[in-house]
Amino acid sequence: MMDTQLLITFIVAITLLTLTPGVDTMVTIRNSARGGWKDGFATSTGICSGLFLHATVSALGISVILLQSANAFQFLKLIGAGYLIWLGMKSLFSLFKGQGIFTLPEGKEGSFVLKRSFREGFLSNALNPKTALFYMAFLPQFIDPTGSALVQSLGLAAIHFCIAMLWQCLLALAVNRARQWLQHPFVSRGINGICGTVLIYLGARLALAED
Repeated sequence: MMDTQLLITFIVAITLLTLTPGVDTMVTIRNSARGGWKDGFATSTGICSGLFLHATVSALGISVILLQSANAFQFLKLIGAGYLIWLGMKSLFSLFKGQGIFTLPEGKEGSFVLKRSFREGFLSNALNPKTALFYMAFLPQFIDPTGSALVQSLGLAAIHFCIAMLWQCLLALAVNRARQWLQHPFVSRGINGICGTVLIYLGARLALAED
């Protein structure tokens, strides 16, 4: 069972990463603007379902690495910690450039088709190589080498699923009701600054942690 402090670290890190806009966020916003909150909810469900696919693939890769070398596993963990730091620096760089993080599409709402929305969400996540690489680099930070990598990875993906669903569904509801608020420079820069600073801290902490 994962240490409580390590679990809290995972929840904080994955929450911040979820708040950092990427392909999934943009697809959710686009579809919400197209077909309303139902479109956004269905899209988010598809996106988050794809996390379990990445978790399974990651667990198989982690298991292979564990069988080969404990040092290789530690090296993979360092790569993951470095990745967190890089993401944090990227967010801070955007902050210093004064860039906003939300761009909402214009136009009237279109029709809502459940299967289409779920399919678009799932494929956007499942076929995103960045998500696959992220899971492969990030999850080892929180995997106990003595336990089942698959069971632990799926458990962590379930936590990520809940957090991502909550955030993306809130975005879907906010698209039409808080369009200007989401694009306000203070909000955009505030999210970039907070996420960037905490991600760098967590990455450094994980890199320096002793097993």
